Amino acid sequence: MTVPLSPARARLALLALALGGFGIGSTEFVVMGLLPNIASDLLPALDATDHDAAVAQTGWLISAYALGVVVGAPTIAALGARFPRKRLIIVLLAALSLATVASAVLPTFGLVLLARFVAGLPHGAYFGIASLVAASILGEGARARGVAFVLSGLTIANVIGVPSITYLGQAAGWRVAYLAVAAIFALACVLVALLVPFQAGDSAATFRRELGAFRRGQVWLAVLIGSIGFGGFFAVYSYIADVVQGVTKLDASFTPIVLVALGLGMTIGNIIGGRAADRHVMRTVFASFGAFAVALTGFALTAQWWPTLLLFAFLVGAVGSSLGPAVQTRLMDVAGDSQTLAAALNHSALNIGNSLGAYLGGLAIAGGLGYTAPAWVGLALCVPGAAFAVASWRVERASIRFTPPLR
Repeated sequence: MTVPLSPARARLALLALALGGFGIGSTEFVVMGLLPNIASDLLPALDATDHDAAVAQTGWLISAYALGVVVGAPTIAALGARFPRKRLIIVLLAALSLATVASAVLPTFGLVLLARFVAGLPHGAYFGIASLVAASILGEGARARGVAFVLSGLTIANVIGVPSITYLGQAAGWRVAYLAVAAIFALACVLVALLVPFQAGDSAATFRRELGAFRRGQVWLAVLIGSIGFGGFFAVYSYIADVVQGVTKLDASFTPIVLVALGLGMTIGNIIGGRAADRHVMRTVFASFGAFAVALTGFALTAQWWPTLLLFAFLVGAVGSSLGPAVQTRLMDVAGDSQTLAAALNHSALNIGNSLGAYLGGLAIAGGLGYTAPAWVGLALCVPGAAFAVASWRVERASIRFTPPLR
């Protein structure tokens, strides 16, 4: 039984959980603005002969982290559903801090690649479990607000944390940037220990029950919608620093400004997408894909001018982020009893998109198609993403049409 909290204590507990989300947003996205710096440090020989190839290979760090999320989110969420939630959150934050320190200090590309994979493992489980704790703190009927509060840390990270830590990395080195992120996780760990009340796990949960969500076809369709949809966003975001320097022909110092525009778009898109999904989930998904196609096309065609670069970076962030609440809601609607797993699966979907977008965008760049090519890759990904959404909608309509009435 959870002891009721005073309003002030509840706000502090929620802020502690959001700070963990802020750290995750920072550790996941700060690499986007520092790819050229990391490439020159970890792959100096390749960078000296072929900068584009070095940047594309460094993009594997993004994919490795994303794959860690994909593996860790369902596994840790299913295994940890029975454990006390506060204790599990503290363990996840400590693991994130240690893995981020390892990313900063390991000497070779291969070891840093491994560290990024390990750092990604706790990501989805943290958001899933922290969202359940936040909903419990807010009270009955506040599930969506709890999820949104924890996710706000991630979106605010893209407005404040990522640009400022990117600037720090450009000035003092990318390794210092990762050490700063590790410090955020350490602080969040302490604050959660001090401020978040005890939360029991789900005593009825079993690994088998949680994984039962994967027997539902609609769960797979929702994951595919998110994976493909987020792929276009990350195809652009992953190589934004090279667009600034190689296409718009601006100094690297302009990159944090573009990241602020993109982060503001993400924050606003998350709010709009959440409200729209409350009204109608699938309409929000379809509208997001249509708007995404427009934003990606505009980005690819006008990135050489800084005003339109800022505009379309903002729109790419807004539309990409608006898809998140809709996919999260869809997963929780179709997952049945496996709510802990469903809360984490959205981040698996997001990071499949992260890995896919970074990888395909890197292939396009390495193939000599230029730094705007990832936006065209993202546009191509809108087609199967929208197709999976249509398939999910048609399956749902068919099941409603042919479900016999209760007797």
